Amino acid sequence: MGRSLRIALLSYRSKPHSGGQGVYVRALSRELTALGHAVTVLSGQPYPELDDGVPLTRVPSLDLYRKPDPFRTPRPGEFRDWIDLAEWATMCTAGFPEPLTFSLRAARLLLPRAGEFDLVHDNQSLGLGLLRLVRAGVPTVATVHHPVAIDRDLELAAAPSLRRRLTLRRWYAFTGMQARVAPRLDGITTVSENSRRDIETHLGVPAEGIQVVPVGIDPAVFTPPPADRPRDPDSIVVTTSADVPLKGLVHLLEAVAKLRTERPVRLTVVGSARPGGPAEAALDRLTLHDAVRFTGPLPEPDLVALLQSAAVVAIPSLYEGFSLPAIEAMACGTALVTTDAGALPEVVGSRAGLRVRAGDVGELTAALQLVLDSPSLAEQLGRAGRRRVLASYTWRSTAERTAEWYAEVLERKGRL
Repeated sequence: MGRSLRIALLSYRSKPHSGGQGVYVRALSRELTALGHAVTVLSGQPYPELDDGVPLTRVPSLDLYRKPDPFRTPRPGEFRDWIDLAEWATMCTAGFPEPLTFSLRAARLLLPRAGEFDLVHDNQSLGLGLLRLVRAGVPTVATVHHPVAIDRDLELAAAPSLRRRLTLRRWYAFTGMQARVAPRLDGITTVSENSRRDIETHLGVPAEGIQVVPVGIDPAVFTPPPADRPRDPDSIVVTTSADVPLKGLVHLLEAVAKLRTERPVRLTVVGSARPGGPAEAALDRLTLHDAVRFTGPLPEPDLVALLQSAAVVAIPSLYEGFSLPAIEAMACGTALVTTDAGALPEVVGSRAGLRVRAGDVGELTAALQLVLDSPSLAEQLGRAGRRRVLASYTWRSTAERTAEWYAEVLERKGRL
């Protein structure tokens, strides 16, 4: 290892138990610290859970999307400055302000402390505030898990009305800012070759200038079940932190409805259904309420236990820039049924899961049926998945490769 680096790791929101950002920030900061680097995390709400030895600098916002009162109206005394006013005004006009406003607050905090850090590493905000750091000569890089413009395009394609499409375009207006900021940073890393191609297309960063560093899991935490603990032969699990078309949950619900005509399968969704959203509507239409359970965010031990008990994990997504839920299931030796969307074929490979065409409910139903009917096939897929994770997808490997990339960026800027 080269010299110890001082890193400011930024995350505009870091939900601890679901959604990739909080998991990524906690694991990467922990493993970089274990390698001898000094990492300080700067995060907006919800704040991450970090391991011992990793300091957190809270970057408070108005927290306009918090539960149980999202899209709330703050009290007058909550407004501290013009950034707060801009955040609230953007929300009131149907925009999503957090990537911009977090980056402005983070830059304001970091510029007086620039000498304390060798490098600033942003996690997916790509806000204009990062350019203040670049102009001040602070080496500033970012992880882009995948371009959010892809989420926007998929939601627009599924929008049922002109009004909904106009609202979505306003909500996703920040993607234009991200396309302006990304090419001007000192480095971009992403999690898959598929995302590298998509970043070039949507953010204008040349593919040859993007470093691919896959994310990982802790194989000592995500483990196969003990030999004396049988799996539930009728249990299907899916992890989807957002009830949006991108995740393909409605297609999975339709497949479960078809399976229910022949066997008493049950689906556990690690996530929540939005009131009045597409999943809730599908549950009503398919009369599936008694067969589907939404857990909401799960602490890691509970998630591991659920994956260990499942007969099969489904990834029905219409796009994935990587898929942390896939490698979590693989590490637990659980069989996968995935689509061919985005980076899923690259991540899962040809032996750890059955692959179907994205959006094809018939193929998804048949693949799930095949795994449920053949415990020997499920075991074979699970063993292959565990081997693949151990070879390619651990957080220690992610941290080592990320630290090497930091050194390359700093050397290129004459800072190493």
